[in-house]
Amino acid sequence: MSFFTLKNGEKLYYEDRGEGSDTVIMMHGWTSTHEIYVKPAEMLQKHARCIIYDHRGHGGSKDAKGENPTMETLAEDLNELIQGLSLSNITLMGWSMGAGVVFNYIRLYGCSALKQIILCDMTPKQLNDEEWKLGLYKGRYTRQDMEQEANMDFYTRYKNFAVGAMPKLGKIPGFLLKKPLKEILAKCDESVLKSLAVSMKTQDNRPVAGQITVPVTYFYADPGSLFSPVLADWYKEHVVTPFRAVRFPNSTHMLIREYPEKFAEEVSTVLHSSEHV
Repeated sequence: MSFFTLKNGEKLYYEDRGEGSDTVIMMHGWTSTHEIYVKPAEMLQKHARCIIYDHRGHGGSKDAKGENPTMETLAEDLNELIQGLSLSNITLMGWSMGAGVVFNYIRLYGCSALKQIILCDMTPKQLNDEEWKLGLYKGRYTRQDMEQEANMDFYTRYKNFAVGAMPKLGKIPGFLLKKPLKEILAKCDESVLKSLAVSMKTQDNRPVAGQITVPVTYFYADPGSLFSPVLADWYKEHVVTPFRAVRFPNSTHMLIREYPEKFAEEVSTVLHSSEHV
């Protein structure tokens, strides 16, 4: 068990697994923890140094609350971690909110510390409008929906998100679903979750795609749940560096949990292909 101490004294839980010339930093999503990467990291640590950690307010970093943390805050945390652990030859991988951290890191710090990027099932803009239909809930979530959610109790908001990410949960009676979902929320700080949700949903990171200066791989779910598979085409059109899309068939937003072996294999493929660039 290791903790990285930030400049403000707060601590982030992290695990440093494996060794090698390449480093893979794998960042989890909203209400998730580093645990989603434990199995893939076990398979990947033979090929690279794997850093998995909990964002502030999540899991082992639950007590790192800050004051109304934003997506920029998480990017600043990432930068401190990279510098503090003297990480190099970095493949920066973010799933869901973790991909949002990637966008913010690039916007704030550029790509000079990075070797390549893996984005996993995430849109650069969550709120849909008349000209953008590749946001949350496959184009159905708007600013009006976000404003209506603000009047809901937090558990109901989270349950709707969880069912959206994994539709089969919608078939489970509410009284049976409540306990496991409450257990997930208990691992997180509610105030941090609320603050990050607002920050994440109100950002438009589309311009960042054209600012990336290293190769990009996009992992996506098909048929998907939260986001449309068509996002792969959007990234291909707007990323100006070498780009590859990897489809996870018959998967939802929880593709890492559903197919940990395939996920690890595809990350390994990205690492090996970069050796020949």
